[in-house]
Amino acid sequence: MKRIADLYVRVSTDEQAEKGYSQRNQEELLRKYCSINGIQIRDVIYEDHSAKTFNRPQWKKLLVNLKKNKNKIDLVLFMKWDRFSRNAGDAYQMINLLRKLGVEPQAIEQPLDLAIPENKMMLAFYLAAPEVENDRRALNTFHGLRRARKEGRYMGMAPYGYDNKITEDGKKYIAPVLNEAKIVRWIFEEIAKEIFNTESVYHMAKDRGLTCTKGNFWMMIKNPLYCGKIVVPKYKDEDAQLVDGQHEAIISEGLFYRVQDVLAGRSRNYRPKVQTTENFPLRGFFLCPQCDRKLTGSKCKGRHKHYYYYHCEASCKYRINSDKANEIFIEHLNGYKPIPEVKKLYSAVLLEAYKEHTGNAASEKKKMLAQITEYEKKLSNARNLLVTEKIDVEDYNLMKSDYNSVITKLEKQLHDTNFEKGDIEDLMSRGLNNLISLGSAYEQGTLADARELIGLIYPENFTFRGNNFQTARVNEIMNCIYLVNSKLKAKKNGTKDDFFALSRVVTSTGFKPVTF
Repeated sequence: MKRIADLYVRVSTDEQAEKGYSQRNQEELLRKYCSINGIQIRDVIYEDHSAKTFNRPQWKKLLVNLKKNKNKIDLVLFMKWDRFSRNAGDAYQMINLLRKLGVEPQAIEQPLDLAIPENKMMLAFYLAAPEVENDRRALNTFHGLRRARKEGRYMGMAPYGYDNKITEDGKKYIAPVLNEAKIVRWIFEEIAKEIFNTESVYHMAKDRGLTCTKGNFWMMIKNPLYCGKIVVPKYKDEDAQLVDGQHEAIISEGLFYRVQDVLAGRSRNYRPKVQTTENFPLRGFFLCPQCDRKLTGSKCKGRHKHYYYYHCEASCKYRINSDKANEIFIEHLNGYKPIPEVKKLYSAVLLEAYKEHTGNAASEKKKMLAQITEYEKKLSNARNLLVTEKIDVEDYNLMKSDYNSVITKLEKQLHDTNFEKGDIEDLMSRGLNNLISLGSAYEQGTLADARELIGLIYPENFTFRGNNFQTARVNEIMNCIYLVNSKLKAKKNGTKDDFFALSRVVTSTGFKPVTF
């Protein structure tokens, strides 16, 4: 009586082009074997999945079919044992399962009579060899990818803001996509301003054309790739590290680290999540004068229209009409408008302050570079002590961890002190023109523009006591302008005053009303 067999033909994706592994070639040899040995072919199963596991679509279908036709099929034939499986443990379990169904698996190029106990040793070899080959290939790939990361190369599909490119000599790299890179840069800048919470920035970015999901958005704003760094993960005794990437950065390192401080809550000015509408631009900044809680907003229906109020949800039940609150706020805001007639004076004061700031920044930068060099020298000395066996590995690792921590902190501070030189006078001129129209900019701008303006001028929240505006702190530049305005209004011939000193005497008002 003829034995009945199913032919199992398997290739994996990376084997499609290899000689001797094509599906047509395997099927031809299997049919020839059956013809010579008088075996009847019931079905031919084609598979194109890896043999690391038996979680393969066509194999599952074959198994279901064999269970339905238990003891009616004698053989499952394939070319070699690595076509059957590349995992010894899984293979033994599957062989036992097939035997319970009355089926014998057999490789025509590596035939084994599994009824003979000694042949199980050969089976173990046939199954272990491809498994070892797979593991070795995976390990080589892992080390190759890790070496590429250490050299600053990004591996894989480019994230949002970048695109995969290839040079003429076949080297792959990533490059910024102009429109997407602008959106990424805007996102980081908005979060660093601490005016809108991250959720609001995400929705605003979607309106600007952002196409990634919220999950990818959170991964993006925490990814040092955008500031030109590549993450090399921890492996065995090697610590995780950041290396300079070969790709072009979209944002500066200083901006990236400021955003990380905001996300980690280390920046005390970070705005909480609030829902704002056009009728409540002050929501999220406005405190209750009785209990210091943040005011929310709601509308009430009157006879002919709706009325909008800021109100407190605590037991104090404080409330104030939205229009009245906006009027008080705008009146206070206009107090910081520079006097147009003395625009040159403001420019001179700001220019001097800028030069003083950049001079201090350059001095700080030089000092931090010297400290980084010193700690790198200490780390080098510790490495020499380890090589000469004057200290053990544990002591070296402790010193390495401490020194690297200090160096990383100094490098972050160094990037924070960096400044870009440019046409500062032209920039100040345009900025002062915008400040002169401060009140109208707030009233006529969009909700996002209005809230950004509030956040820039008032780093901390504010409240009203009666018709008086109170805040803990105002932007130092705005305080400087207010002080100059006060001096000029109090003294008509104020041109003899030393206004260059005004930028140095501005102090915080404390939580007291700023008067005109």
